[in-house]
Amino acid sequence: MPFVALGGLLVIVCVLAYAYGAVQLGDRVQVLAVVRSVAAGQALAAADLTQVSAARDSEVRLIPAVQAEQVVGRTAVVPLVAGTLLSPQLLGDAQFPPSGKVTASVALKPGQYPQGLAAGARVAVYVLTNPQAGAQPAPPGSSATSGSSATRLPAVVLSVDLAGDGQGATVITLLLDAADGPRLAAAPAGGVVLMQTAPQGG
Repeated sequence: MPFVALGGLLVIVCVLAYAYGAVQLGDRVQVLAVVRSVAAGQALAAADLTQVSAARDSEVRLIPAVQAEQVVGRTAVVPLVAGTLLSPQLLGDAQFPPSGKVTASVALKPGQYPQGLAAGARVAVYVLTNPQAGAQPAPPGSSATSGSSATRLPAVVLSVDLAGDGQGATVITLLLDAADGPRLAAAPAGGVVLMQTAPQGG
């Protein structure tokens, strides 16, 4: 009798598990993804898009597949790799850079940027006020003040040119707030350091 009861309980558990899985699999929606890599600033074409099935999640904003026609012609704000699910935050108007943003290139020596840095990475750009004095970047999350040694600017890496400027420096192109452009442009020689941040970090 105990084995019969245990067998019956096992059947009930299996049925409930199957029912739960069926509900979870059924609560899915068709959303848009890119089928190939798209560079930042590149306008999306119909051939770049595909429909995929994704679990419904109220906390994640994805673009429904029925809005494909509205997405064509929009610009990728950051580099997109094949398979990326599209969300409104990843797309800008059909122009680049987006309103309120600028692009800037900096030539950096080894040690001024993390190894393995690639397009799409979020970084903190530290503009040192006195690099010759050995100033160090402020801790992540801190704000620059009149007595601080560096100003922290959030940015996204658009490209990394390892060939660089022909003098041993790597040229890194950044997308950053328009208000931060003059600060970066005014950085002294050797006065810029990049630190990679978390995907959602500033």
